[in-house]
Amino acid sequence: MIDHYIYGNCDRISPEAPVLIVDTQKEEYTLGGAGNVIKNLASFGANTGIISVCGQDEGFEIINKGLAALNVSNNKLIIDTTRKTTIKTRVVSSNHQLLRIDRENKHYINDAIADQIIAELRQHITNIRILIISDYCKGVLSEKAISAIIAICRQYGVKTIVDSKDPVLSKFSNACIIKPNKKEASIATSIKIVDDKTLTEACRVIAKQTNCESVVITLSEEGIAIFHEDVLTKIPTRALEIFDVTGAGDTVVAAIAFALLNGLSLIEACDFANHAAAVVVAKVGSAIATLDEINSFNKLT
Repeated sequence: MIDHYIYGNCDRISPEAPVLIVDTQKEEYTLGGAGNVIKNLASFGANTGIISVCGQDEGFEIINKGLAALNVSNNKLIIDTTRKTTIKTRVVSSNHQLLRIDRENKHYINDAIADQIIAELRQHITNIRILIISDYCKGVLSEKAISAIIAICRQYGVKTIVDSKDPVLSKFSNACIIKPNKKEASIATSIKIVDDKTLTEACRVIAKQTNCESVVITLSEEGIAIFHEDVLTKIPTRALEIFDVTGAGDTVVAAIAFALLNGLSLIEACDFANHAAAVVVAKVGSAIATLDEINSFNKLT
């Protein structure tokens, strides 16, 4: 999807209705959604690629240009003529988001498009060590697509990390790592997470629902929780200041994948991701963290 930002000054109320007037200063388009995961991986220096679905519209061209600018050569954007490319427009003034407008379709892809996704994955699977499944509930990851994707990855020994907003996590059965945030985990398990006991209960339910190896739950200002082999480990937040949490979850999943790829344990990977998230939430917009920024931040904390 695309993140579209409109920046401007806001110091007036409209005489037509009780709404703010923003004098536009600049606009920018940047890769959002799974594209933001790609941006973070590219900033870490990872060799990465993407398979996704777009509409046959201007958004498709913007995404293609964005991927080319990142030198992402292993990409497959499949055209779905029944949908528009998702664009999220945010109006920002003085580092504060005033309004968001979404243009999108959320219906599930048909089997023909699912088959294209599956075929593309099969073609490149021997070159993949970790697959991030970014699911924003926009209809791309149908049950047919996701079951085939996970099965192919298990067949070839590819680690899968699921970051999904879908409350039905059982569709990701047999994935390696499930990474919801605290709110998503509560909804998926019907457990109100208020302490370590309820957090552990929620992790157990997710692990049982999905038959995954590990559950990682981002806890916002409380840090990150890792549930592995029935043991809960919590890593406190590293953020010193927070301006904008847009895209922070994308940074976390990208950082975990990158760290695991480089031989870190899951707990070490989550600690690295915690530092990466602390860098991006101190910025405005759907930001990324570089290795230099993370190392510099690590010295401060």
